[in-house]
Amino acid sequence: MEGVSVAKIAKKLQLKTFTTEMDLKNHRITLADVNRPALQLSGYFEHFQQSRVEIIGTVEYTYLQQLDDARRDEIYKKFLSYDIPCIIFCRDFQPDDLFLKRALENNVPILGTARSTSEFMAELIYLLSEALAPCITIHGVLVDVYGEGLLITGESGIGKSEAALELIRRGHRLVTDDVVEIRKINEHTLVGTSPDITRYFIELRGIGIIDVKTLFGVECVKEKQTIDLVIKLEDWKKDNEYDRLGLEEEYTEILGNKIVCHSLPIRPGRNLAVICEAAAVNHRQKKMGYNAAQELYRRVQENLTKHDDEE
Repeated sequence: MEGVSVAKIAKKLQLKTFTTEMDLKNHRITLADVNRPALQLSGYFEHFQQSRVEIIGTVEYTYLQQLDDARRDEIYKKFLSYDIPCIIFCRDFQPDDLFLKRALENNVPILGTARSTSEFMAELIYLLSEALAPCITIHGVLVDVYGEGLLITGESGIGKSEAALELIRRGHRLVTDDVVEIRKINEHTLVGTSPDITRYFIELRGIGIIDVKTLFGVECVKEKQTIDLVIKLEDWKKDNEYDRLGLEEEYTEILGNKIVCHSLPIRPGRNLAVICEAAAVNHRQKKMGYNAAQELYRRVQENLTKHDDEE
């Protein structure tokens, strides 16, 4: 079903329900944007986006309180006639009986929170952006290594789960094994999570399924992680050309976002966990402004210039 249910949002944000007669699971939110309906409550409904969650803060609430009953009822009838997913009162404001009556007549859920309006809106928008984000599922392993989200991909049986297990033993955290659900939060952020059914499980060929959370403790698992780097494992091929300097970054595209990608050839004797750690730290260093390959190139150029001058 399209969108996210009002019941799920109410549970996550611990909202109180004023319209207890309604089943919130049947009401869906399809937009991450929210609206403060000050203009609508004053009678201006041009360009009103009724699919947004409506937030009642101090301005809206105090404006309604100063109106006489007839005018207030007129506004309620008009405002609540729209197909609004839900209306949330902030700062512990209480909807009056007439508001609740019109809401029930038009099947509009009314919720409430004690939190300040701006703070609550910021968290609500983030939560909705995550819940409604475009999502794909890919085959791979996602691990948090020194705060960097490493997505390890490759053909089945190449050693992704074994590399993840070794990283976990070295103190890093597993997000998901085998199936990675990736959501595009915005133009710069991809977040990976695990399907509920396989969360914190790893499959090791020859052993079977192991529960990382039970075996290694809660400090070795994580519910979600931004994806910062992709490590693509592939069989070593003698005739292939492999990047040995890293002057130019290679990228892979996921949901329209470009993510740095390293192709890692596999052969006996290579410690995948150590290489993945080095890749994560190196990527973090690049984000902080230092590139070892460029530094080597600069030193070589300086050395050549120095020799030319001496001659």
